[in-house]
Amino acid sequence: MSMAARPSDAPRSEGGLSCVFYYLQLLFTEEASMAIGGLIGLLDDIAALAKLTAASLDDVSAAAGRATAKAAGVVVDDTAVTPQYLQGVAAERELSLVKQIALGSIRNKLIFILPVALLLNHFLPALLPIILMIGGTYLAFEGAEKVWHKLSGKHDEDKPAVEKGPEAEKKIVSGAIRTDLILSAEIMVIALATVSHQGVWSQLASLVVVAFVITLLVYGVVALLVRMDDFGLKLAKRESSGMQTLGRGLVTAMPKVLATISVVGTVAMLWVGGHILMVNLGADGTAWFNAPYEWVHHIEQGISEATGALGGTLGWSFNTLCSAVIGFLVGSVVVGVLHLIPIKKAHAG
Repeated sequence: MSMAARPSDAPRSEGGLSCVFYYLQLLFTEEASMAIGGLIGLLDDIAALAKLTAASLDDVSAAAGRATAKAAGVVVDDTAVTPQYLQGVAAERELSLVKQIALGSIRNKLIFILPVALLLNHFLPALLPIILMIGGTYLAFEGAEKVWHKLSGKHDEDKPAVEKGPEAEKKIVSGAIRTDLILSAEIMVIALATVSHQGVWSQLASLVVVAFVITLLVYGVVALLVRMDDFGLKLAKRESSGMQTLGRGLVTAMPKVLATISVVGTVAMLWVGGHILMVNLGADGTAWFNAPYEWVHHIEQGISEATGALGGTLGWSFNTLCSAVIGFLVGSVVVGVLHLIPIKKAHAG
């Protein structure tokens, strides 16, 4: 079984409400693993957002050491931003920015994706795979660009927020919302496939429920992530030595967790972008374009059947690896093309 079923492969359920419950169950199955896993791609932007909001915390060990009952435990770099300033504002800014992204996500789903998907599904269903492939190409480009940026040794994006100015956070938010638009489109199309035989009002109601549930789930977790270090600071101020140790551990761990999430997010962009391309290339019935999907799917099934209890995991891993490789190759081509296009920069006279 492939990681994400094609729309034509989606199971049918009876009744609009039952379709909603079916889709929510589908979230925990292999068919939806790619769509949900794709949202991990957003966490790369969230990790960057958290780094900006914390105003460039750069000495984790020292931060943990100062996390006592009377100190915040936050150490900043050589800027003038004080720990007290971070305590008073950072958490509020974090949640405010996450809220902006979450509202942008709901707007993406309800105002842009939902009406367009319903109209195309009824009048021009052949365009849906094309739109998904455009989105998949963009995700692949984003992921590949991040990889090449790291390999080039350039780290302009890692400058502290105080050096980059107030526009930095706006850039993070807008970038996260753009990424969400593509990933949400993939999820909503999968959801639409499960209710495509229902009436339009039943489809609309089901997709609205899915939109809210997914957004609350994803950004609820994100909000917890960006507040975890603040929670650690509060624990570190407790009188109990055990709570202080736990708090210092959270403060120490969170930057490393965010760094890991950034890597996972980049891989997820390549994985999901490549998989969207692979699955939808042959959606119009073109045999030649369908070959990569059929080849990967066939080998995945062979691995699953030949490896016993680990078959599902190993087959899924092979599919994921192939998707990521395809995403990286396609994304790298786009990166190369865009770098060859001359861009004229306007200079103030």
